[in-house]
Amino acid sequence: MTDQYAVIGNPIGHTKSPLIHGLFAQETQQDMSYTAIEGPVEPQDAFAGTVRAFVAGGGKGMNVTAPFKLKAFAIADERSERAALAGAANALSFKDGRIVAENFDGVGLVRDIEVNLSLPMAGKRVLVLGAGGAVRGALLPFIAARPGELVIANRDVSKVKALVAQVAAGSPLVACGYGELETMGRFDLVVNATSASLTGELPPVPPSVFSPSGVAYELAYGKRLTPFLRLARNAGVAGVADGVGMLVEQAAEAFAWWRGVRPQTHAVIDRLTVPLD
Repeated sequence: MTDQYAVIGNPIGHTKSPLIHGLFAQETQQDMSYTAIEGPVEPQDAFAGTVRAFVAGGGKGMNVTAPFKLKAFAIADERSERAALAGAANALSFKDGRIVAENFDGVGLVRDIEVNLSLPMAGKRVLVLGAGGAVRGALLPFIAARPGELVIANRDVSKVKALVAQVAAGSPLVACGYGELETMGRFDLVVNATSASLTGELPPVPPSVFSPSGVAYELAYGKRLTPFLRLARNAGVAGVADGVGMLVEQAAEAFAWWRGVRPQTHAVIDRLTVPLD
């Protein structure tokens, strides 16, 4: 019997996940199907019912996208350390009647940066803009990459400080407001994890944070040259990238978690990449 997997979100019509996992299954010769489910936003318990109906129908695992990552975390019987720190799950596995929650967003992001963009983060100065769920999910993988300094900037500094306080002492984490960035010098990697690019806006970051030899990374994908990436380009940064590689790499991590084999990602990334210019 063909194993069933799905991605759940709302809206879900734009998702690339069925294409990605279909290509992974073809490459690794896995007998599985992968569909998209538009989950119900209301009533509050409808999401859990939809997941349980999928499991009852033979579902083995799910990817979870907006706006259900918090709800996916809440209904789980077991949660990974990454998911626990994020307070959110982007992947679920259904085993022996139990729901297991994981969060592969950060792992996918780090792998895209270090492997696909050839920027090992060890010893580097890293700046992350924003302190939302994407940042929470990326925190442990970022720390594991051993940057020399990891600065998280946000409008609400108290939110960043609360996040930093959850991480073990001795980590290279620094919390700051956007206004402090003017005096902090250049960073080897600047990641925009704010929602600004979704609305065509620019996060309040000074051009002085960019290093011409560094990388500017936009979590959003398919938006071409966003205001953030344009700012980086104008500051002389040649290495600019959007989040399509992260999307594919986190999908590969989930696929490997479910199926026990990690697919190749380069061909899939190339297929989905939209030229930034």
